[in-house]
Amino acid sequence: MGCCVDLGMLRYISLLLFIGLDWGQSQDLSVDELIKHLDLEPHPAGGLFFRQTYKSHGVIPESVLPKDYHGDRNFNTLIYSLLPEGVKLKFHKLYSDETLHFYMGGPMTIVQISPKGEVEQIILGQEIFKGHQLQHVIPAGYWFGIHNLKGSKYSLYGASVSPGFEYDDFIDGDKEQLLKQFPNATDIINFIMD
Repeated sequence: MGCCVDLGMLRYISLLLFIGLDWGQSQDLSVDELIKHLDLEPHPAGGLFFRQTYKSHGVIPESVLPKDYHGDRNFNTLIYSLLPEGVKLKFHKLYSDETLHFYMGGPMTIVQISPKGEVEQIILGQEIFKGHQLQHVIPAGYWFGIHNLKGSKYSLYGASVSPGFEYDDFIDGDKEQLLKQFPNATDIINFIMD
């Protein structure tokens, strides 16, 4: 009987051993320690850090994808993402669904705006009895931005995209266009985009 190794779990255990923690114990790591240990690099969107950890070998042919896609896509991609204190991931949208998974650090807020203009704020964090979510799916075509809550030194999370992420599928938000399209979200758009 063969054995399979879950590389993600091995990395997590390695991280716990590196920082000297037991399961479920709190951590007080610096952003620099996490960047070094997880081998993160600056994200093209600016301010945050990331590393792709998985890209499926399976491919979805362009011929069966919705018209917005140009080219084939992998089934799924996954990254680590580190949002340091005071950094905001500005509004953007993808052609694919994206699931964010909270790992460690302080809580963060995902602000999403549906194509109909419905605004929702979701807190990702460890305090599930206070309403924090451990994961959240952002549907394809929704605008979203991210910021961490006051007092969070950083938020470490994963992002899984299906069909798999390609930079061609990333649409940057334009502040003026967003304000015109979603006048009900003026305050949060100004906050995230400034």
